[in-house]
Amino acid sequence: MATRSLCAAAALLGFACAVPVVAADYPDRPVRYIVPSAAGGGADISARLLTNDRAQQMKQQFVIDNRPSSGGLIGMQLLVNSRPDGYTLGYGNMVYLAINPTLVPKLTYDVDRDITLIGQFTTGQNLLAVRLPLPVKTVPDLIAYARANPDKLSFGSSGNGTTLHLSGELFKQMTGTRMVHVPYKAVAQALTELMAGQLDVIFDNQSSIAPFVAAGKVRGLAVTGPTRSTVFPDLPTMAQAGVPGYEITTWTAMIAPAGLPKALVTRLNAEMQRACTVPKIQATLATQGATCVAGSPEQFAAFVKKEQRKWGDIVRKSGAKID
Repeated sequence: MATRSLCAAAALLGFACAVPVVAADYPDRPVRYIVPSAAGGGADISARLLTNDRAQQMKQQFVIDNRPSSGGLIGMQLLVNSRPDGYTLGYGNMVYLAINPTLVPKLTYDVDRDITLIGQFTTGQNLLAVRLPLPVKTVPDLIAYARANPDKLSFGSSGNGTTLHLSGELFKQMTGTRMVHVPYKAVAQALTELMAGQLDVIFDNQSSIAPFVAAGKVRGLAVTGPTRSTVFPDLPTMAQAGVPGYEITTWTAMIAPAGLPKALVTRLNAEMQRACTVPKIQATLATQGATCVAGSPEQFAAFVKKEQRKWGDIVRKSGAKID
């Protein structure tokens, strides 16, 4: 950010400002890849899947720099303050790029001004599940039970403003039901409470909850995306289950500080698209209920705008606030 400010000042004074030059042998030194969440989580796993493959193909090391914090704010600030030379890249998702602009008062970064959107990497969806003793076998059952017992059901998430929380809020908005939100510090805690019968309902990422659904420890009711899951093909989508228009997708992306040279954006986007053709990556994502996207930077930018409008509306209607 300091570099961009100096360039702007120099331009006003009539001086030239050096723009980072894209070297033909890029990258010729290790690339830092900032992940604004803890090691071992879904974001970290997705980032390593992409960067490990690109490190092999680009013959250079990609160093994951985990910066966990509420809403990813520390990692995102570190990214936008970095030099836009291609040697600091980052992991982006719907929280950092689409939810935070509405959720976080006085957000310290602006997606349009401070970030280069290189491209979307994956898309996935959440899964709706309930505790086994709950007398609910389908989504219509859950709607009927919640309407008959307003504020008696609890639904858990990994924190206020997460996609897990907002998936539940959208469900409440679209079905006219009332459930009590219980935020946890980590989704693993919520799942433990669900299996113990202390929590009634959860929307969770497929990769996280899949083992428990498959083992019969919780009851899966539906998935939140536009199509059925490859992991649980017998589960309907929320729309198929009786909530028309309900659609929540999760997604990951590669981003960089604003001002990244166009040639580097094109190069890195092409590398992502090549990664999406690797059978091992495709197979790994399939086990998580996710798929590669491999779209252009322009397509991703348009998608982010659409997601900001959707998530912003959900946040405002729910009254969600970040922890």
